[in-house]
Amino acid sequence: MKVAVSIPDAVFSEAEDLAKRLKASRSEIYSRALGEYLGRHAPDRVTAAMNDVIADVGEKSDAFNRRAARGVLRKVEW
Repeated sequence: MKVAVSIPDAVFSEAEDLAKRLKASRSEIYSRALGEYLGRHAPDRVTAAMNDVIADVGEKSDAFNRRAARGVLRKVEW
């Protein structure tokens, strides 16, 4: 989908520099940025994606996985 948007010159310049450093197209940079923004502002989207992964790989649980998950969750800043 092609979209025309107006952005500040400084943001455009930074995006151009980033695209060159990452050897990525401008479209890819803007698409990634918008995807990250949507992920931060649409938490249900993240939950749905995680649920899809669990559905694909299954929901196996064992003692090691439970301990590891608890350890990770203790370190997360909520």
